[in-house]
Amino acid sequence: MNVVIIGDISERSKKMIVGQFPSDWRVVIGTVKETESELAEAEVIIPEHVRVDGPFLDRAHKLRLVQTGAGFDNVVIAECTQRGIYVANAVGVNTTAVAEHVLTFILCWYKNMIHMDGMLKRGEYGFDYTGSEVAGKTLGIIGMGSIGKAVARRALAFEMKVLGYDIRPVEVDGGVQMTDMETLLRLSDVLTLHCFFNEQTRHMIGRRELDAMKPSAFLVNTSRGPIVDEAALIEALQAKKIAGAGLDVFEKEPLPKESPLRKMENVILTPHTAGMPEGLRFHQKRYAYFLENILRVSQGKVPLNALNQI
Repeated sequence: MNVVIIGDISERSKKMIVGQFPSDWRVVIGTVKETESELAEAEVIIPEHVRVDGPFLDRAHKLRLVQTGAGFDNVVIAECTQRGIYVANAVGVNTTAVAEHVLTFILCWYKNMIHMDGMLKRGEYGFDYTGSEVAGKTLGIIGMGSIGKAVARRALAFEMKVLGYDIRPVEVDGGVQMTDMETLLRLSDVLTLHCFFNEQTRHMIGRRELDAMKPSAFLVNTSRGPIVDEAALIEALQAKKIAGAGLDVFEKEPLPKESPLRKMENVILTPHTAGMPEGLRFHQKRYAYFLENILRVSQGKVPLNALNQI
């Protein structure tokens, strides 16, 4: 089996990833340029930060499966279907990691962890504490899938009030109150996003939505950058229309060095690592899942979480 993993991955992580596959498989890992010559023989592609569209697929004549993580907005599924190529995602494998990352953002914000750490390391000590308790705050969750529900359970354990919104009818745990988008925006002290990115969700949070939020609100985005209108968010943060943001994803990644977000004291930034529990861009549970799906396709079976029909 020829597997090509496209991404900017460290040498240490490459060795760990290759070790998850059978020794007689050919597993190639590298950037878009480094793996370009491998596409013609690839039977499975695991793409990160590369668009899998018609021109890309025209170079991959033996491809049988495109396996993604939770998100699949970089894959043109219709083009794969036309060529008889399965597309599958790994929804659920990073649920715990992302949910914990969201709660970390919230706790760091309300407990002033980033600012206090910086002050002490600069030799300062006394200052006016501006933090507050998380208990009693209202958390609004847009997207009540597996990650949204996991965030809700953790927030309830911290005695937060939890509001949820989803475009589909969903069953939620007790303690979560489902509501409409307008109400959720108006009442939330913290707003966190957990929906897939597509043309319907592009800039779901824009100027109108930011204007509807509390001036004291904190926005968390660990889903996909373009779900938020980044220019509108920067304006809202600068004008103090909302209090702050915790961002793991951005409209352009890596986040440009000249981005105003890098210099804002009311923003907490992480480099798209919310779904990487073991670090070093290696997630053992994810690769175990990938292996199972590849084996299923090699045996003529439909992959788990298939996003198309062949």
